[in-house]
Order: sequence, then C-alpha cells, then structure tokens
Amino acid sequence: MRNLFFYGTLRDRPLLEIVMGASGDALDVTPAVLPGYKVSSVAEGPFPMIETGVNEKALGVLVRGLTPDQIARLDYYEGGFGYDLHQVTLEDGQSGEVYVPQPGLWTGKGSWDLSEWQAEWGALSRHAAVEVMGYMGSRSRDDVARMFPRIRARAAARVNASASSHGAGTLQGQIDVQDRRRVYSKFYALDEMQLSHTRFDGTMSAPLDRAVFVGSDAAIVLPYDPLRDRVLLIEQVRMGPLARGDKSCWQLEPIAGAVDPGETPQMAARREASEEAGLTLGALHPVSEVYASPGNSTEFYYIYLGLADLPDSVTGTGGLASEDEDIRSHLMSFDDLMDLVDGMGAANAPLVLVAYWLARHRDGLRLAKAADTPE
Repeated sequence: MRNLFFYGTLRDRPLLEIVMGASGDALDVTPAVLPGYKVSSVAEGPFPMIETGVNEKALGVLVRGLTPDQIARLDYYEGGFGYDLHQVTLEDGQSGEVYVPQPGLWTGKGSWDLSEWQAEWGALSRHAAVEVMGYMGSRSRDDVARMFPRIRARAAARVNASASSHGAGTLQGQIDVQDRRRVYSKFYALDEMQLSHTRFDGTMSAPLDRAVFVGSDAAIVLPYDPLRDRVLLIEQVRMGPLARGDKSCWQLEPIAGAVDPGETPQMAARREASEEAGLTLGALHPVSEVYASPGNSTEFYYIYLGLADLPDSVTGTGGLASEDEDIRSHLMSFDDLMDLVDGMGAANAPLVLVAYWLARHRDGLRLAKAADTPE
C-alpha cells in the first residue's frame, strides 16, 4: 500500500474517481500540505505544475493505502505526459509520493486555483479522462499522449452537447446502452454499440447493433463582402470524395475547422479564417447549429456567415504547414454562387445551406453596409 499527494487537477474528486476506477467511499482522502514545493499555473495549458521552492508550501490532499492496480492506473494517466513519482515528507511528518513533471517540461506563470479550473475545465477533463482510461490495456500511455489533443477535442464536444438548444417537441425517451466498444481511434474514432430505446408506442426496442463515427465540433464560416456582393470559397483535397470514388476530390467549401478546447465556435471561425485565407472577419451571423449526419456521426457544425473585405487581391494559397494544409481561395459573385448551388455544382452541404441563408438575408446585409459606408 502506498500514499500519494495530489496538488492539482486530481484534487477534483470526480476526476480522481474516474482515474482510480473507484468510488469516493473506497478512497482514503485527507487534506495535506507539502513543504518545500510550490504549485503554479502552466503557460502551455490549463493545468498546474509543482516544483521545489524555498519557504514554499503546496496545498493538496493525501490519498492513503493505494493498491498496485490503482498506482498502475495513475501511472497510465500521468506517465505519458512526463510526470514521475518522487518520495516526499508532508508537513505533519507523513511520507508519501507526488507526481512531478520532468525539469523544463512546462513554464510556470503564477498561481493556480482549483475552483477556477473546475468551473472552466472540470467537465471537459472528466470526459477526457473517461476516454483515456478506456484505452488502458490496449494502447500505450505514449500513444494516448499523442492522441490527447483529439481526445480533448472530443471531450469538448460532449461539454458543448450539454448546452444544445434544439430538440423541442421530440420524444424524451429512455436509451439503454448495454455495450459500447471503441474499435478505432486516432484522429477520429469509431464506436460499436448495442442499445435499446423507447419506441413511440411506449415499449422498449429489442437490442440493436449500431456504429457511430466520433468526431469533434466544427466551426464553418462563409466570408461575404456586402459592398462587392461576393463571397470567398476555399478549395482543398478531401478524403470523403476520394474514398467514395468521386472523380472530383478537390472540393469548394466555406472555411472550416475544429473547435479547439477552450474556444467558442465564434473564436474558432475567426481563427480558421485567418489560418486558411488570411482574413480578418467582421460581424458573424449565425446560420445554423446542426449535426452533419445524425444517423451515424457525432460531428456537429456551428455555421456562420462572416462579413469581410474581399478585394481582388485577397485570393491565394494558405493553410497551416504544421497541419499539412494546402488550400486555395476563390472569389465568387453572389449570382455565380447561386448558379453553382442551383446547378448542383456544390457538393458541400454547409456551403449549400449558408448560400440559401445568404439569399434570404442578402438585401438586409447590403442595405446595412450601404448605410454604414461614407459617401
């Protein structure tokens, strides 16, 4: 049996229980103080670090009597991120161990507050921990560390889903998930499920075998210049058409990208406009919040029309080299956009949707722009 001191996110009891695989009643947790160490926020992410410090004290909790299996779970969760156990003596004389980051791994930037972290990052971190611990026994902790940005993006989508505004007037029935297995995970994930659900006659369905593609939320924006009455589209190679055998693998689309953890969809739309097309957007007009294909995918789209200045010189190539993006931008008049859409030349569903939204609201946007433009 071993005693561990926790100073950071694992002081959050629900997160600790997920990682440990134990209920709160099974854990011996007491407040504790570790002298000679200080806890700081980290510049690289929303979590703390601990390091030695003269005349410093780290506040935390001591969890006593941990089993080898529980230590193995903690090592799996912490070890892939460069944390190692160090033997320490607490202020009251008890001995214990604490996870300390490798020297130079993180950059400290001031104090860290657990309650603030719980309010902003707690729910996301708990969802992420469920996925991380689900890989124990099938993937190495280094594999999980490499996957962690996508794990956090999927966790952020689960947090966003709790605030969905749709669903009024639909059945609020019971869904009993008997089994859920992750059969693939890398950039995206694929789960196989067995479930039963309430039928419209009030009975429960027989067990059903289903599969679901698990992605993250995305922000999508079509830049529109109401003064010049034109839009900017981007073009890039797409794997969906390639895998389907489409003769056209380079697609015309609005600007789009994943909503990163800690971002709002609006922030993501503005960031992607800068990264993919070098644009600074003005006002963002919400178009819709929709699932891409709710029958088989978790992907959820926040779609906007973004006002922008679109002179002839704005086109070119862009994208992030770090993400191997190769993107070309195109200017298109409103009339040409509608000819493209009406003529079935646009194969991108969000583009079609935002084009028809623009057709409905275009006159008002142009009048407002004209009123704001000096003579």
